[in-house]
Amino acid sequence: MALKITEECINCDVCEPVCPNQAIYMGEQIYEINPNLCTECVGHFEIPQCVDICPIDCIPKDDSYNETRTDLYLKLVEIKKNT
Repeated sequence: MALKITEECINCDVCEPVCPNQAIYMGEQIYEINPNLCTECVGHFEIPQCVDICPIDCIPKDDSYNETRTDLYLKLVEIKKNT
């Protein structure tokens, strides 16, 4: 599954620079995650870096995107192929 940032986000700016796929960006009010680029850090790290660094724990899995670890890895391969 992709991750999402909830409204509890305090815009502390720590999540965006740790995303290896540049999936995190500043939205209109809070940071947001592009689900097409989010691989939960599969292929980079054991745990999602944004989740690990978030001081208020506002980055849960997004139930709208039901993806296995294999799906996430294949997404990473496509991302790398297109960059």
